[in-house]
Amino acid sequence: MYRVNSLKQRLRNGEQVLGCWSMLGHPQVAEILSLAGFDFLVLDQEHGLGDATSLAAQLHAMSATPTVGVVRVPWNDHVYLKRVLDVGAEAVLIPSIDTAEDARAAVAACLYPPRGRRGTASSSVRASSYGMAADYVGSCAKNLLIACQIESAKAVENIDAILAVEGIDMLFIGPFDLSATVGQMGNLKHPEVARLIGHAEARIRAAGRPMGTVPHPGCTWKDMFARGYQFVNAGSDISRLRDGSLADVKEFRALYREG
Repeated sequence: MYRVNSLKQRLRNGEQVLGCWSMLGHPQVAEILSLAGFDFLVLDQEHGLGDATSLAAQLHAMSATPTVGVVRVPWNDHVYLKRVLDVGAEAVLIPSIDTAEDARAAVAACLYPPRGRRGTASSSVRASSYGMAADYVGSCAKNLLIACQIESAKAVENIDAILAVEGIDMLFIGPFDLSATVGQMGNLKHPEVARLIGHAEARIRAAGRPMGTVPHPGCTWKDMFARGYQFVNAGSDISRLRDGSLADVKEFRALYREG
């Protein structure tokens, strides 16, 4: 169902939005999380389960709610981006954008010619309500949210050039991959990691661009909003299932199986 992208509008208005990461690739999981009222779900197809077919089912399950599906694609691949967009993704999160050239390629993959290279099948794809959405071709570029991930030291070095690329709506700092690129995987308090993250944050804020991330160890989603981020997730489907289950089992064993 083609509709106005409320998430893009809210970010442009300077609002903070809270979402949940979904890695299980299951439509009922997406439906439950959407009905709970999250502003967005990151439907992860980089490290999570699923393909374009399962993605269609997830987006359909979410369509009765205001929640926007942000599809993280496996790579900056114009072929896969085309399929994700045709299925009806309202927002895309593209990993490993290290240079302005990478950023331009990502934007081009999301736009129809002459501005980009997206293949044209608008009369028959789900994105256009199977050809029944009024002026889909004329409005879809303005309606789509394009987010690029900054997750390496190289990307931080090129942050100003990336920010200058037209068509990027949000930059998303991936702290864990970024830390790994300087040999400090997961050590976000290391001085060099902290410096890189701080520099990226400062340049994105200076450019007036919406900024997203995941909660850091010791920093909740509330803390991330206080640091100037607008787009933050509160856990994932896996963490909610895992942590709730572990807590119940631990309490049960402590009460009934001691000794």
